[in-house]
Amino acid sequence: MILVLVDHDRGVIDPLSLRALTAARKLSGDVQAIVIGKDGAKVAQEVGEYGAKVLHVATNAQLTDYTPMASGRALLQLVQEIKPEAVLAAGSPRGNEQLAHLAAFMDLPMAAECSSIKIGNPHQVTRARWAANLYEEALVHADLLIATVLAFSVEAEAVGGSAEVKEFEVKLEPADTMVKVLGRAGESKGGGVSLTDAKVIVSGGRGVGGPEGFGILEELAGLLEGTVGCSRVVTSSGWRPHAEQVGQTGTKVAPDLYLACGISGAMQHIAGCKNSKTIVVINTDPEAPILGYADYAIIGDLHKVIPALTAAVKAARG
Repeated sequence: MILVLVDHDRGVIDPLSLRALTAARKLSGDVQAIVIGKDGAKVAQEVGEYGAKVLHVATNAQLTDYTPMASGRALLQLVQEIKPEAVLAAGSPRGNEQLAHLAAFMDLPMAAECSSIKIGNPHQVTRARWAANLYEEALVHADLLIATVLAFSVEAEAVGGSAEVKEFEVKLEPADTMVKVLGRAGESKGGGVSLTDAKVIVSGGRGVGGPEGFGILEELAGLLEGTVGCSRVVTSSGWRPHAEQVGQTGTKVAPDLYLACGISGAMQHIAGCKNSKTIVVINTDPEAPILGYADYAIIGDLHKVIPALTAAVKAARG
């Protein structure tokens, strides 16, 4: 039996968790899932549709938002009870962090960012390293495999069905809740769709010039029914919230169209957008590294190109 950690944000499932469920189903016909916090019970129907027979809901009065170490404690408690062959999660920053706590509690190895998994003795995995520029084949010598599934390496496939919901109370220790969400600020200013769900992302980098420069990107993203993204230097400068950052330390995305405006293309950023179906680059520098990944490129000033694109979209729509 495979146990999958299904991550959620206040009751809204992370789409990458559906891919992790699909990956688990390819390994075993018996898949169960766990969510942390009572809000997680809201995802039961969706989890069942993607193959989980049981959804374990970890509850505790202190589990009101993302609390990574407490998640590890909940996983430990459930693993000791149901004894799965493997515990999987999405290869997202949150998925990796929560499973790392479980591995630490159990003094076991953890394999992160796996594009291929074979359960056995030992377990065999293929891991993405160096922002997926290198793939490593490794053997995991442990009775229990703890691993995360590389983002977008598996397509989510619904199979129908329903999940039986089982709640259990987590016994937490004081240290388990030392790291937790105290409040939220700077929510994304995009068009109401998340980066992971967006079919179109209009992303800006240092070349946008400042926070005021994102206005034209927001307008184009809205017309295309997409959302706004950005590079790490933008969030580090305080121009946009971290929730909009695309990259190795932000969000990994796979939209139909990724429009990169004024982004040079550091390896960390490419790691976040390389799975996009079509990448269009707008940059004044014909030697920018990101051009090596572009399907189409416009060498020019984004402050002139974006308004022209916006006008063309409006004209095409009458």
